[in-house]
Amino acid sequence: MTAGTLTAPAPYTAPVPRIDRVGIVGCGTMGAGIAELCAKAGQDVLVAVRSEDAVPAGLRRITASLDRALSRGRVGADEREAALARVAFTRDLGDLADRQLVVEAIPEDETAKLSVLGTLDKVLADEDAVLATNTSSLSVSRLARATTRPGRVIGIHFFNPAPVLPLVELVESVLTEPATRDRAEAFVVNDLGRTVLRTRDRAGFVVNALLFPYLISAIRMVDAGHAEPEVLDRAMELGCSHPMGPLRLADLIGLDTTVSIARAMYEETKEPLHAPPPLLLRMVECGLLGKKTGRGFYTYR
Repeated sequence: MTAGTLTAPAPYTAPVPRIDRVGIVGCGTMGAGIAELCAKAGQDVLVAVRSEDAVPAGLRRITASLDRALSRGRVGADEREAALARVAFTRDLGDLADRQLVVEAIPEDETAKLSVLGTLDKVLADEDAVLATNTSSLSVSRLARATTRPGRVIGIHFFNPAPVLPLVELVESVLTEPATRDRAEAFVVNDLGRTVLRTRDRAGFVVNALLFPYLISAIRMVDAGHAEPEVLDRAMELGCSHPMGPLRLADLIGLDTTVSIARAMYEETKEPLHAPPPLLLRMVECGLLGKKTGRGFYTYR
């Protein structure tokens, strides 16, 4: 399969070693969602977090998501309990040494990601372990250079909410080895039941390269006084059958993450349509980050 094509969730038949032990670094929205998805698939999941306070917060995110899935009939009570039992936490990246796959899922900060990947490179005992980044915009090739095993590094980009959305972008750097790609793809397709889109290592990959110019344009229209957020969102929901308007979607993604992705795309392309508008920058500077902080373009209770 070449870049830009899809692998549906059907058996992936390449002869690759099975992955049973998964590590996740970070337990925010994305890390918690990936941990839940892997636990429901039967994996032994170990989540590394920065502080003691992050452990109950991460567990609450996973539990709340499983409770929603239970109430909607997507999982049974036994499956919920089994998934929770498969998730453990640690504050020491060294405890991930025995993992066969580790997914870095910390915020979209290149310096922080380079540090985490460099540390994981030193602690992983299995030379064939897959070291993945859930970056949504940064260069996988550049991140891989923080390690001594760049051929084992790959982008596995889940979408929010990870336990629900069926697509995963698989991003090979120019250094990723075919065996790493095949093992990661087999895991995502066979074990997680996701559809894989192989994409080139470029800012925004495929989905965000299409999505973020749209989001930035909507924010620019609000900044210019062209329309209020509610008007723009209803226009796209009713006029284009979008399930969610661009401003609510930006709030859901996180306005800080929106700035990070827009900046990464602008740095690579120098396209003005990728540059974050002044309104967006001001909101982030003031801590109005969207749904996760209770206020963005909308107020959340």
